[in-house]
Amino acid sequence: MPAYDRSSATGFREIDRWRGGVGWIAHPNEDGERASHALVGTGGDEVWLVDPVDAPGIDEFVAEFGEVAGVAVLSSHHARDAGPIATRHDVAVHIPQWMGRVAARVDAPIEREERVLGTLGFETRRVEPLSLYQGAIAYRDADGTLIVPDLLSSGSAYPIGDERIGVMLGARLFPPREPFAALEPERILFGHGEGVFEDATDALDEALAGARRRFLRALVQNLGTNLRLFGAAMRD
Repeated sequence: MPAYDRSSATGFREIDRWRGGVGWIAHPNEDGERASHALVGTGGDEVWLVDPVDAPGIDEFVAEFGEVAGVAVLSSHHARDAGPIATRHDVAVHIPQWMGRVAARVDAPIEREERVLGTLGFETRRVEPLSLYQGAIAYRDADGTLIVPDLLSSGSAYPIGDERIGVMLGARLFPPREPFAALEPERILFGHGEGVFEDATDALDEALAGARRRFLRALVQNLGTNLRLFGAAMRD
């Protein structure tokens, strides 16, 4: 299977449906399992797209939640199809003020903000476990929704054993726990893989607490896949 399938998607698979939005994976057979999400706006008649990968039928799929009001990118390596989708809906691509790399890869208006998705009630926290990667997690206390674009994932390249959430291999020895301090998510949405909707806080705590202890096992099991994913991401 390819690390990331750069061809045009022929369809998509729905994931992570809840009252506040829905997610999809446009290339289900890629190792990277890039996940995208649509979040319901505060007025109930608009929708925001997060780290989106385009696919036929996506516009109709997210129209259930309202008109697209903006596109948000939460990782320096998640420009993905933000530009074409934003252009199609005549909206801007919103990124954190401090985030690099994305603007050079998006052919659409860029809005730099202190709180991306702030109008939806999300707080954003900066996470940079690796020098080549910049990311922001987004958390909404009102409904316990946590969005983690890269550092954590349920996808096959991250967890080992009975983990429901895995920490990025390069961050396992020194997992950044501070950005997640005091968070008690009801659901966790990822930029790679399906979300966690049951006992999400426990799964998050276990992932961070056991990351270092399980590093060697993760290294043996996931090193090859992670190197392929990392190499493909750096070329994007």
